[in-house]
Amino acid sequence: MRKAKISRTTAETDISVEINLDGQGTYDNQTGVGFFDHMLDQLSRHSLIDMTIRAKGDLHIDDHHTVEDVGIALGQALTQALGDKRGIRRYGHFALAMDDAQISTALDLSARPFLVWNCDMPTAKIGTFDTELVREFFQALSTHGGITLHVDRVHGLNSHHIAEAAFKSVARALRMAVEADPRMADSLPSTKGAL
Repeated sequence: MRKAKISRTTAETDISVEINLDGQGTYDNQTGVGFFDHMLDQLSRHSLIDMTIRAKGDLHIDDHHTVEDVGIALGQALTQALGDKRGIRRYGHFALAMDDAQISTALDLSARPFLVWNCDMPTAKIGTFDTELVREFFQALSTHGGITLHVDRVHGLNSHHIAEAAFKSVARALRMAVEADPRMADSLPSTKGAL
């Protein structure tokens, strides 16, 4: 079963993440950060990864620790659910258009984390949400999920559209990468013998 449960408790946050890679994209995400919940819902829906996230963080300071630590826990859950990665496609890519925004994502479930982020936002805030936290989330997800992740803004004028297109584009690329490849059966998608 390609499922995982992760709990992460620090002096700053208390987080639980439950995922099912072979789900239908059902979600129940409650972090206390409304815009972030909306983005996590998009990540779940468009990756078809069932996702339940609970986070209590030091929001009286700001949203940073909550967003980053959810990324850490979700990355750990992905790693756990993927196991040894036998039979998966491993690579994913998706160019997604949303109104004025177009985001291109390419990723590799390589166990070699690396983030390339060419996705600047024209504003510092989306409502009360700091736009720089979008990158922080994907940095944490990439690092703790062992993902080589490239996210590029091709076009975009509206920060909300750019951020949402990024989450959706990553979701669709992730969906492709975690899916079973019928031609791979029980093989590893690598010549190294391990991922």
